[in-house]
Amino acid sequence: MGDPTVLTPLPWYLRARLKPRQLLLLVALADEGNIHRASELLRMAQPGASKLLKDLEDMLGVELFERHSRGMRPTWYGDSLIRHARMVLATLEEAGEELESLKAGRFGRVGIGAVTSPAMSVLPAAISLVKREQPHLQISIHIETSDLLLERLGRGELDMVIGRVVERFDTELLRFERLSDEPVSVIARNGHPLLSQQNLTLAELEQAAWVIPPVGSVLRNPFDQMFRQAGLDGPRVTVESASLLFITKMLQESDFIAVVATEIANYYAKHGMVSIVPIDLPCEMEPFGLVLRKDRLLSPAATKVLTALRQTASAVYGVDLDSALPGRA
Repeated sequence: MGDPTVLTPLPWYLRARLKPRQLLLLVALADEGNIHRASELLRMAQPGASKLLKDLEDMLGVELFERHSRGMRPTWYGDSLIRHARMVLATLEEAGEELESLKAGRFGRVGIGAVTSPAMSVLPAAISLVKREQPHLQISIHIETSDLLLERLGRGELDMVIGRVVERFDTELLRFERLSDEPVSVIARNGHPLLSQQNLTLAELEQAAWVIPPVGSVLRNPFDQMFRQAGLDGPRVTVESASLLFITKMLQESDFIAVVATEIANYYAKHGMVSIVPIDLPCEMEPFGLVLRKDRLLSPAATKVLTALRQTASAVYGVDLDSALPGRA
């Protein structure tokens, strides 16, 4: 144990006597670029706003804004502090909303993003599990591609994502808990001529008409690479789409075939909408998993949902997530 006579230094924001109004002023100045408009927005006298800013700059020993004849512009120091000020204020706003929800008898609101496969296999069971315990919990579900979901996670619009970590995002701020690889299957309309063929090859599939993933999608590069590695050019007759609704309708009304995640293929085949073409493709998408922000603590409601997601995902994918503490970075 440490020496009890040695006092732990106070955090800088306590030493600086940092005030919420200073954070509000920083954000207002960044948005308005003018001390007069910023003080009006905050219903403050301009001299008082100027003093708040000067006190903060004096304490930090840096200039947060450059003063120009046309207004004020954040310095590098200002940009850094403003970014954190926005996050602090957003968190305080959420805290107020959460308390109001609890006082009104609501348990809270949770935003979940997911790519399609786990949205079908994990989310319904996890949400049912949570709703049995907290029926009034408000849950919003967003099914998108991983890049769009991570953007929304970064903006604080989602509490958690089941998807892939895209390279262009700052992975230092994200926690990834791997759930599963994602194999793919070829699907076609019921009664398609390919369904009765034995020992199908990629060369034979190359001649078919395809609905293929669009350029830039998570499946397009593995799909193209599969044919290149087999010494083939790839399908010549194609339509590009990522819409499952369009794909299934297109297949039902033509001899086109398509490639989708195996979980999706099994679901549609089970309900008689399509059939799975009998060939094992040497192709799969990158693993997906639970994605959380390291710099953001989950609300009690979001923690409940995360626990249910981990339990359901463990059962569905056979992974051990029990050792992961909910909401911890």
